[in-house]
Amino acid sequence: MDDTPSCSSRPQVVHGHWDPRFDKVAEALADEITTGGEVGAAIAIDIGGATVVDMWGGHADAAKTTPWTEDTIVNVWSSTKTVTALAGLMVIDRGLIEAGTRVASVWPEFAANGKEDIEFRHLLSHTSGVSGWDQPVVIEDVYDWEKSTAMLAAQAPWWEPGTASGYHALTHGHLIGEVVRRVTGKTLKQFVADEIAGPLGADFQIGAAPEDFARIAEIIPAADPMAGIPPLDQWTEPMLKTFTGPAPDPAAANSLEWRSADMGAVNGHTNARALARILSSISLGGEVDGVRLLRPETVEKIFEVQCDGPDLVLAGHRIRWGLGFGLPAPESIPFVPDEKICFWGGWGGSWETMNPDRRTTIAYVMNKMGPGVEGSARTNRYFNLVYDALS
Repeated sequence: MDDTPSCSSRPQVVHGHWDPRFDKVAEALADEITTGGEVGAAIAIDIGGATVVDMWGGHADAAKTTPWTEDTIVNVWSSTKTVTALAGLMVIDRGLIEAGTRVASVWPEFAANGKEDIEFRHLLSHTSGVSGWDQPVVIEDVYDWEKSTAMLAAQAPWWEPGTASGYHALTHGHLIGEVVRRVTGKTLKQFVADEIAGPLGADFQIGAAPEDFARIAEIIPAADPMAGIPPLDQWTEPMLKTFTGPAPDPAAANSLEWRSADMGAVNGHTNARALARILSSISLGGEVDGVRLLRPETVEKIFEVQCDGPDLVLAGHRIRWGLGFGLPAPESIPFVPDEKICFWGGWGGSWETMNPDRRTTIAYVMNKMGPGVEGSARTNRYFNLVYDALS
């Protein structure tokens, strides 16, 4: 790869390559790194199957002793959900389950306590009512697949399934992953390795292999990681249960236990280049370089609105959920244009959008978390510049 930036003003800050129309994106990334907004980050854009942006810069550690390189990977929090949702769509595409299939038909234990009518689409669209674990629960329980999925199967939903969304912050990967395991015989992390990352040659893992630990960037928590969420005394019951079942700890992402677990909601380890390659399967009608993950008609199902309204977990923010992905709601997420786009992102700011009408996929990852749970000021800055360039 040519490591000479096309933007000459900061040749030692941002590395990689990009089309000149994205010079302002490179300048913004360089500025954020130089001024301390970022520690390390990467941005990639795929248009029509060609990588037109693959840029990175900064450092992989808080002490700024290790450069962020072409091969650096990082825990991307809920950006992992984009690949988990893709896996869910793939088992639908293969006819192993339908969006409207009752989960209990493939996972009988899940029928307990009033969950017998929950459909697979409810898991994909965060409307199942199972957005966290009943207390008592600790993060070590979540690392244990058998224990954590048995706990989810046994508990009752926290609201009437299908009537509203409530962000499945940690449970998303366990719920979809157990369905994937029941219908394919593979764990979620193995399915992703064998059926998605492997065929595409994409540097993405749920969890991470020990031999890759040395190239994982350190997660640097934000000073106020829950910014934008109301004070605790104003939390609704689903918010309280979700964000304490168990309570999130950003520093946990740097632990061996976290990196070794199968948590398809939060512990994908990857870079922007790999996310753009994987998710371009959606922007390009289901196929990347001859590898077909979805049929075009399955891609279209993503854009069928499953729920549109105040999210019971995300502080009542309006979220439009398609099948597995968010759909534009400019008043809540203003940096996503109101057009045919599906998206999601990760705690602290990482973000991905898939744009079928433009045949374009955009991905951003970083290690210094910004405040908030639905993008950050940096996310907003980069994506606005990207869409300005695309226009």
